[in-house]
Amino acid sequence: MAESGERRMLFDIRGRRKHVVRVVYAILALLMGASLFLVVGPFNIGNLIGNGSSTSAAKVLQEQAERTEQKLRREPESEALLLALTRERITASNSLTEVNSETGATVLTPEGRQELERGIEAWGSYLKQSKKPKANIALLVSSGYFSLAQTSTALEETVENIEGAAKTQRIAAEAQPTINSLTTLGIYEYYVGNFAAGDKAVAEAEAKASNKAEAKEIGKQMAEFRTRGKEFEKGKKEAEKEEAKFGKERLQNPLGGLSGSAGSLGE
Repeated sequence: MAESGERRMLFDIRGRRKHVVRVVYAILALLMGASLFLVVGPFNIGNLIGNGSSTSAAKVLQEQAERTEQKLRREPESEALLLALTRERITASNSLTEVNSETGATVLTPEGRQELERGIEAWGSYLKQSKKPKANIALLVSSGYFSLAQTSTALEETVENIEGAAKTQRIAAEAQPTINSLTTLGIYEYYVGNFAAGDKAVAEAEAKASNKAEAKEIGKQMAEFRTRGKEFEKGKKEAEKEEAKFGKERLQNPLGGLSGSAGSLGE
């Protein structure tokens, strides 16, 4: 829509709206901080989301997914096929990335995000059929949800995706309670606002440490994320309160497609 002969910007930062946009930038910066930890943190849990980086690899996986979908038309309730489709779509999305010229961060392309959404949709269908979901795929899906949270187009969608990440990570941690899966669960629970559940996951992770020094390091790292979770919850409530003042005008996610730009958010 045009306004006064000019193209209307996605975010009008004049007046009161400037404050609410700053609030959303702040809470999304907290998400970016968690993302960096998941990728390079001391527990090496970034390998859960795959390492694909080429469009050729994505094409192969997309073709596999299309063949799987054809089979699903004949066997729509097949757990094996739904699981395969989930893996193929999400792994394909990890290959559909690009480097943001402004931030240097690697982000999903629109096509990659679409593949990720399709993979999560297939996971939802799989859960309806499976009594014992596969933990390794749950790890893949939970990371996918978190990636969507960082690039969602509205605050509500961001929160829903974080909740999806936590819910799916619980499946993985219950089946395979390792330090990696439990610390990841702790982070997601904190960001959802389930602090008691997050504390429980952290305590279980500490109990699995090989020595006291490692347990102490886990506790130290996760205490920081507990604080960030509190900040996220506070920021979310403030943003929702401010958003309500604008009626039906939805508050957009200012990081949509700009993942990695959190460095300037404190300005």
